Amino acid sequence: MLKKIVLAVALIALPALGAMAQQKFAHVNAQAVIVEMAEYKKAVSDIEAMQKNYQDELQRTQEEFNKKYQEYVAQADSLPRNIAERRQKELQDMAQRQDQFQQEAGQSLQQAQQEAMNPIQEKVLKAVQEVANAEGYAYVFDINGIVAVGAQSVDITDKVKAKVGVK
Repeated sequence: MLKKIVLAVALIALPALGAMAQQKFAHVNAQAVIVEMAEYKKAVSDIEAMQKNYQDELQRTQEEFNKKYQEYVAQADSLPRNIAERRQKELQDMAQRQDQFQQEAGQSLQQAQQEAMNPIQEKVLKAVQEVANAEGYAYVFDINGIVAVGAQSVDITDKVKAKVGVK
């Protein structure tokens, strides 16, 4: 009885194993595609320009803070108490505004990067899907997440580059 069950399971599994062996596998280096795309290069350039603007503003406000702090230190002993307290408060407010600006700049840069990269990644994913469908691949793996690639797997990176317009 047990032998009959094992035989029945084996007979059912054999066609499935045969079908699996016939499936085609491919791999792609999506990162290599992305970094060569004109859209990516423009996005990186735009983000770098935005980052430089934020850095310039942070440097300007830091220099302004340092100047006011040096003035305060130089005059602190000769200032009446209420003026000294007012200047201390002003310096604290400047430091808090600068910290807040720095946090907002970081968040803004991160959001801009994500907004710029999403359409690029979607374009590459669509191209991979189109190549996979056209070539009849059952699975396409991104090489960046794989430790080893067997000889049976076909590299479709160049085909995906062509699909997204990279030469």
